[in-house]
Order: sequence, then C-alpha cells, then structure tokens
Amino acid sequence: MATATRLEDWSPDSWQRRTTLQQPVYRDRGALERAVLSLSRLPPIVVSWEIDALHAHLAAAQRGERFILQGGDCAESLEDCSSERIVQQLKILLQMSLVLVHGLKQPIVRVGRMAGQYAKPRSTDTETRDGVTLPSYRGDIVNRAPFEAAAREPDPELLLRGYERAALTLNFVRALIDGGFTDLHHPEYWDLDFMRHSPKYEEYKRIVESLSDSLHFFESITGRPVADSQRVEFYASHEGLHLHYEQAQTRYIQRRGRWYNLSTHLPWIGVRTAGLEHGHVEYFRGLANPIAVKVGPAADAAYLKELTRVLNPDNVPGRLTLIHRFGAKDIAAKLPALIEGVRAGGAEVLWICDPMHGNTESTSSGLKTRRFDNILAELEAAFRIHGELGSRLGGVHLELTGDNVTECTGGARGLSDGDLARAYRSTVDPRLNYEQALEVAMRISRYAAR
Repeated sequence: MATATRLEDWSPDSWQRRTTLQQPVYRDRGALERAVLSLSRLPPIVVSWEIDALHAHLAAAQRGERFILQGGDCAESLEDCSSERIVQQLKILLQMSLVLVHGLKQPIVRVGRMAGQYAKPRSTDTETRDGVTLPSYRGDIVNRAPFEAAAREPDPELLLRGYERAALTLNFVRALIDGGFTDLHHPEYWDLDFMRHSPKYEEYKRIVESLSDSLHFFESITGRPVADSQRVEFYASHEGLHLHYEQAQTRYIQRRGRWYNLSTHLPWIGVRTAGLEHGHVEYFRGLANPIAVKVGPAADAAYLKELTRVLNPDNVPGRLTLIHRFGAKDIAAKLPALIEGVRAGGAEVLWICDPMHGNTESTSSGLKTRRFDNILAELEAAFRIHGELGSRLGGVHLELTGDNVTECTGGARGLSDGDLARAYRSTVDPRLNYEQALEVAMRISRYAAR
C-alpha cells in the first residue's frame, strides 16, 4: 500500500524539534542516549509484512467487510508479564471475537492493547501527598508506582525492560497461536475457570455450540477445512506516547522504501498529545504503519480536516483510524458534526468507538471507576449515530482484563461502589472484567444487527 511517508523533511527524530507533551524528564541525558542506542540495535518486535497485513484488514473494516476488536490493559505492568496473565488476556479476546463473529456474521480483527502498553499520560507532571511532591507515575517504562523519591525518578533502563517484556509477551502469543491454542475447533481451550459461575456463561456456551456445529457441518459437506479455522491472526497495539522508545524501534525497510515502527503493529496518539504542531503528530506522519488517533470532546471539524490531511495526505484506506471517546453524556452532541466534517473533507478514515475513557469518574472514596450502563449507552449511541448519518462504525476499543477484578460497576452481577475494593488491581484506569467484557461483545452484536 503506497503512502507518502518518505518525506524529505521527516526523520525518526524530527519530532525532537517540535514541542512534545507528556515526555518524562531524565536527569542523566547520557544514560537516556545510551539506552535509546541499545534499543535501536535490538531485533524488532514485529515485522513489516505483519503491519501491511493489518493495514489491509483495517481497509476492509473501513469498507464494512470486517470488525475491529481492540482491547487490553489500561497500562501493562512489567511484573505482570507472566504466562498465566497473557493467556487470560488472549482467552477473553478470543471469547469476545467468537461472540462477535456469531452476531455480526463477518471476520473479526483481533488487536490487543498489549506487548508495549507501558506508558501512560498524566494530568499533571507531579503528585503531592502529605506535603511531599514527586514526579507522577507515568507507567512502568518510565518510573515505578510506589510514592517514593527513588521509585518515581524516571529511569532510562526501564525502556530496555519494557522492550524485553513486550517481546516476551508477543513471542508467547505467537507460540500459542502456532501451537493450535486458537483453533476454532477447540474453543474449550479458552475457558476461564471462573467463567462457569457467570450469569452469561450459558448464553456464551450456546453461541460456541452453534458456531462449532456450523463449522463441522461445512467441513463435512465440503470435505475441506474452513480457512483460518485453526490459526487466527492477532495484532498488537499501544499508545505511542514515549517517543524515544518509539524512535529507537523505527526502521527503514529497503524493499518497501518506507519507515516502519517495528515496536507494534498499530500505534496510536492519545487525546492529550494530538496537537497538530506537536511532536507526536510529527513523528506519526512519517510512519508506514496504519495509525490511530483518539478524538475527544474538544475536537472539531476544522481540526480533523487538518489532522487527516497531515497524517494521511494520499487518503489511503486503512491508513488512519479515528477512535472517538466522548462519554455517554456528550456523544450525541459531539459525534455527528465530526462525522459530517470528515465526510465533507473527503477523508478516508476508519471509525472506532472507545466507550471507556469518556465515562471515567471517581467514587466518594476516591477510587476511579466506570459505570457499565454508561459504557453500553455510549456504544449504543455510536452505532445509532453512525447508522443515521450513513457512516460506519468499524470497531470498538476497550480497556479490559481476563482477570476476575472489580473495577467497573454494574454488569450482570450488578457490582456496586462497595464491591470495588474487593478486587481493584489497576494502578491507573479501571477495566472491564472478563464477565463485563463478554457482555459488551453480546451487546455489540445486538446493536450492529439493528
């Protein structure tokens, strides 16, 4: 797919000549430069042909031929890079994709928020407790969560630790896929132990049985296996927030004649760093990867017109994804004008809904949570608004976990504020647990069928 990404005035480090937000301040610049150099010499985590394959799938989703399921942790932890947690995350995404295949009757593109989601934007650069002010925790690739001076000091060596954990994570996912873990003939491999106690389990089981029967029926009458039934594709994504990390893994692929970020398949720009003249947009405009941008209530049609021009000047399908995140209370007022504005400008984009970030709130005890009803309300409104305007919602972006956590209220078990402390494990944002995530997939199937 040809894109105008080999620009004379662009290089992997040209972002450093722009104002760049949400970057940590390292006291030892020499240590940072040594870490970046070491990282630039290590093997890539993904390869260019995988990126190009995802680009083609995103273009198909833009045409309404596929649906994107993008989900995973709000912020990965280096300590949580374990086989058990990786398997749990993969299981819930596979379960959700089965439900979506059954309901939407089209291929699902699975994209994990994993293998690199180690940096997080913060509202302020510092945090104060009991009169003590320290740097904010910016994710495990930057510093550490404990409120201690040594832990909060940005450490360049963590860039290398993040790379190592990301590579280990994705290599294990690939091994599971190659070993038959994702074989659609055996969805029982994906059962989460605690799933059997869910009020939604019987509905999920009926869906699995229906798909299994259909699969075996088709193979019996045709005498050949269904394509892709034994091995599914899986892609990684993360917010490309820490630009020294992203720069170090950006390589020029001679045979393609383009620059690729080989730390992930699909990097995205967050709302806080999407300024047109800022460093993140400058860095992303030169990549051959398909890219995404989070779009919030502050965006308007004029901004999106210029953003799409800068990031996708050749208007290539699948190149640019806009992930809108307004919150249930603002989506009806904000989304229609943006859809109409993008259409009026003739831009080719893939629309995805993130119903999580705009619905974050704090309880009386200070815990951040998200109300399940608000998440569903924003999703339902997104499908309705796109449909009414003749647009297409091509995917969903969720913060979720395969763990049995209590971080978002509501859902089939009716979790309340009082339940949150029972299993609240996130260090940053609240996530859907396995049961809530599966219920979201079931609801999406109904919304899209209307």
